[in-house]
Amino acid sequence: MNKGNYGNQSISSLKGADRVRLRPGVIFGSDGIEGCEHSVFEILSNSIDEAKEGYGQTIKVTLHKDHSITIEDFGRGMPLDYNEKEGRYNWDLIFCELYAGGKYNNNEGSNYEFSLGLNGLGACATQYSSAFMDVLVHKDGKSYKLHFEKGENIGGLIKSDVNYKSTGTKITWMPDRDVFTDINIKSEYFHKILKRQAIVNAGIEFNFIDEIEDKITHYFYPEGIYGYVSEVAKGTNFTNIICMKKLAKGKDSADRPEYKLKFEIVMTFCNSSNLLEYYHNSSFLEYGGSPDRAVRNALIFSIDQYLKSENLYTKDEKKITFVDIQDSLILVSNSFSTITSYENQTKKAITNKFIQESMQEFIKEYLHVYFIENKDEADRISKQILVNKRSRERAEKTRINVKKQLSGSIDITNRIKKFVDCRSKDKTKRELYIVEGDSALGSCKLGRNAEFQGIMPVRGKILNCLKSNFDKIFKSDIIVDLLKVLGCGIEIDCKHHKDLNTFNIENLRWEKIIICTDADVDGFQSATRS
Repeated sequence: MNKGNYGNQSISSLKGADRVRLRPGVIFGSDGIEGCEHSVFEILSNSIDEAKEGYGQTIKVTLHKDHSITIEDFGRGMPLDYNEKEGRYNWDLIFCELYAGGKYNNNEGSNYEFSLGLNGLGACATQYSSAFMDVLVHKDGKSYKLHFEKGENIGGLIKSDVNYKSTGTKITWMPDRDVFTDINIKSEYFHKILKRQAIVNAGIEFNFIDEIEDKITHYFYPEGIYGYVSEVAKGTNFTNIICMKKLAKGKDSADRPEYKLKFEIVMTFCNSSNLLEYYHNSSFLEYGGSPDRAVRNALIFSIDQYLKSENLYTKDEKKITFVDIQDSLILVSNSFSTITSYENQTKKAITNKFIQESMQEFIKEYLHVYFIENKDEADRISKQILVNKRSRERAEKTRINVKKQLSGSIDITNRIKKFVDCRSKDKTKRELYIVEGDSALGSCKLGRNAEFQGIMPVRGKILNCLKSNFDKIFKSDIIVDLLKVLGCGIEIDCKHHKDLNTFNIENLRWEKIIICTDADVDGFQSATRS
């Protein structure tokens, strides 16, 4: 077709496997390793949904040496035989037809009420994006076998009578390099995803067989997210572990159907670590969405109200922010609904209005009562959050002041009192002498080579930075002047002062730094603290 000849014959549609193979990012969010990983989660989701219904409490995941993957469950087994209603075999619908599945009527109380997969895309899309896929199902006293290559079935459905210990589904497949730019999924991904699924699916055991690392790992949380929060806190939490649960029904808007919602929120406050994780229908919500907004709004409101009622704010003090709360918060939210609005197929955030409103109001009500009945804990939480807030505000003020002090490229000879620069601008030749006091400055000026040797005098005892806070450190003219002369910024490892961490050794203006002091106590302190 000639370029520029755009007419009726220019329009075409993708058919069959090409709908996924040529545009994997539409289904999986990416044609790279992230998309390949998500294809694994789609198959895993089907097994999890079956276990959540009470069929088979163990799921096995194997990463083979060639980077193919096997997921095996011990549920009822996928129905693959002929479907009279659809006039097609179920295996053809499940593995060769996008938007075909058994979870569309979950809100009416049919199978898979709180399901991970709802769109009927996962098994088919993963099959279409595979170099090969083998399916083995044990069901109704028979075995059902399927084989696919690059999105096409080879040999049809092979059915035979067989004796087996349990029903279930086993799928082995190799992600296709012709579809994904990278198929070498690391073991870390499997550890992360299986641990998360064990956390939010209490009582389901996940076994990971890593043939590459020759290692087997088991993930099992009988107490679910409560046990996980306890594990993260490690006994260092300064409040009890709070557990909130609710069942509800509601609508996102008047013209939308009513649906069921249940959620569990487990939280505690701790100074040694913090954590904020959201899950919905067992899917980890990387970006949160509705539950995240509910938690943030409710916690800010509840704690702010308590601070005001107890007169813990100082006069004209600004209101707390969620950052102040999150610094000491460990919270995991696990919610389920029969209708879910995800931002996209990768399920990294949900947008349901009713879920946000229901969770938000319940948390507010629960904490209002909890703070009244547990005043000691409420006081500890409030006081720690005020400490976090005031520390953050001091850090912000310090950051702004330090940025002003250290910024700019004006000639430092005009900015730093008594500093004597050298003539050379070649960093590989320049030497800086840090000397003790004005008397040493005078004698060193006479003896130095002015071409490449600069001198910086320090007056009196330098501040002990190991025992001082950042406000005091950056109010020291000597220290700030030294930082300006050195030019390489400052290295700080502190959650409230991350923005101050500007250290870059490449910006150091000197090849050598020589500290010259007297052999007395003051000289020793200057040398040590410089």
